Amino acid sequence: MKALILVGGYGTRLRPLTLSIPKPLVDFCNKPILLHQIEALVKAGVKHVILAVSYMSEMLEKEMKEQEQRLGIRISLSHEKEPLGTAGPLALARDLLTDSPEPFFVLNSDVICEFPFEEMLRFHKQHGKEGTIVVTKVEEPSKYGVVVYEAETGRIHRFVEKPQVFVSNKINAGLYIFTPKMLERIQLRPTSIEKEIFPVMAEEGQLYAMELQGFWMDIGQPKDFLTGMCMYLQSVRHKNPERLHTGPGFIGNVLVEPSAKIGQNCTIGPNVTIGPEVVIEDGVRIKRCTILKGSRIHSHSWLESCIIGWSSAVGQWVRMENVSVLGEDVIVKDELYLNGASVLPHKSISDSVPEPSIIM
Repeated sequence: MKALILVGGYGTRLRPLTLSIPKPLVDFCNKPILLHQIEALVKAGVKHVILAVSYMSEMLEKEMKEQEQRLGIRISLSHEKEPLGTAGPLALARDLLTDSPEPFFVLNSDVICEFPFEEMLRFHKQHGKEGTIVVTKVEEPSKYGVVVYEAETGRIHRFVEKPQVFVSNKINAGLYIFTPKMLERIQLRPTSIEKEIFPVMAEEGQLYAMELQGFWMDIGQPKDFLTGMCMYLQSVRHKNPERLHTGPGFIGNVLVEPSAKIGQNCTIGPNVTIGPEVVIEDGVRIKRCTILKGSRIHSHSWLESCIIGWSSAVGQWVRMENVSVLGEDVIVKDELYLNGASVLPHKSISDSVPEPSIIM
């Protein structure tokens, strides 16, 4: 079986992290976002993964060569010369996707959930039509495009953009499975699969919805990245609690890479991910944060709702909160306060940032 992952764009929503590496390679809970997806696909029997890329692809290519060997699968890169939207990349990769009659998966690269690929395949074969969309339930449907479908069969009737009155609370979760015949609908030009292809398929009775169980998050921006981390850690608590770190000073769900060093009298958690080679000095308080590889948090600092980029250093007695994000190799001097700061790579911060802002 095959899968196409829409890697595409510049990852602007996740800057400043994506100024250093392509978004799919940013570590989410100590594993690149893309690997969460690829490993789940491999488990479901996928032997060939195609990445639709347009940006920083050399780095991606190098990383994927290593993963190909480790996982024993084929990974191809399909290069867009111009942005092709969400459907164009399928036309570009048509030859790779049509050399067997088997259905193939398509996924957005920002999605994190308990990927139900085996169930999708079963459901898709059962209804026998051209496409299946995974849908997920949301609290505020008026912020999204919703999917209206028959509860019994899953047959999709229509899509409604940001409904003002209640028609459905299910949204497109960015995971699909298609029969190769579906590719005849797509031309090689910039095309939106959601707005141009799906409505026609639904009208013809060729599109079905399967509801996702468990958590779901689009982690394409820092605020949602942290929310997704909390959901993922809770899912680890249910499924593999032995992966979580316990002991004095640890509260709730905390993931710690074995090579990280943590000092005395720290309070860590709930909802914290600490990457490889991170050093946390004495008396530090961290909650709801991701600390990426090689960073150092000096003594008595207090961090909440932050992402600390690779090889950054946070001084002593610093307070950071409100989705502050440090890019790669940022230095924050002692005794500063950062409130919602987004700091570009290789900067040194010597003044407090009392209001949310971008430090260039």
